[in-house]
Amino acid sequence: MKVLVAVKRVVDYNVKVRVKADNTGVDLANVKMSMNPFCEIAVEEAVRLKEKGVATEIVAVSVGPTAAQEQLRTALALGCDRAILVESTEELSSLAVAKLLKGVVDKEQPQLVILGKQAIDSDNNQTGQMLAALSGYGQGTFASEVNVDGERVKVTREIDGGLQTVDLKLPAIVTTDLRLNEPRYASLPNIMKAKKKPLETIKPDDLGVSTSSTVKVLKVESPAARKGGIKVKSVDELVDKLKNEAKVI
Repeated sequence: MKVLVAVKRVVDYNVKVRVKADNTGVDLANVKMSMNPFCEIAVEEAVRLKEKGVATEIVAVSVGPTAAQEQLRTALALGCDRAILVESTEELSSLAVAKLLKGVVDKEQPQLVILGKQAIDSDNNQTGQMLAALSGYGQGTFASEVNVDGERVKVTREIDGGLQTVDLKLPAIVTTDLRLNEPRYASLPNIMKAKKKPLETIKPDDLGVSTSSTVKVLKVESPAARKGGIKVKSVDELVDKLKNEAKVI
């Protein structure tokens, strides 16, 4: 079984994000970039499926600039067999990315596609669902457990009321949640081996996909700074401030 794993290049989660002075977007100059944490979970799950003998090949794919090869090499070091970069310098919407991934899915014909449920930069939580709709595949989102049995996959997913298990016929789309697994670290020998693994670069035009977006970002702003708290001497004073100043009661 071939497994396709999508990974995204994002600002490292330890970095404090800064907004550009002209409010056109996030300042990425001299900022550490890394693989999206949810994508790390997706890669780990694919590697575990291969270790169980379920998957025979893992293909990592990313959509982004040339620098995204770094994250693909990380995926290769973690256990993926080869990688594909759909190279684009544009600010792509979730739908555009889903269309590009659909082109890769048509090209590679994987039996299972695993994506992180969302990226920590835009937090849209849309690409996996859009890809399922475009490809016509069944989808199991917010997965906390994945079990492949023959031509079917059971996905335990986290919902507001607890857990729900869906039974999907392969090929299928799965998006990963935090509790699915704990990603491993790449060892130095595997990092060196990853440099020799194949990494193919293609353009959106090669897939016959238009990446034009109907959504335009007008302005990006930092959250308003929070004011410092105060201490009150009594419950009556607290109630008074909540009623007359904060006006929440």
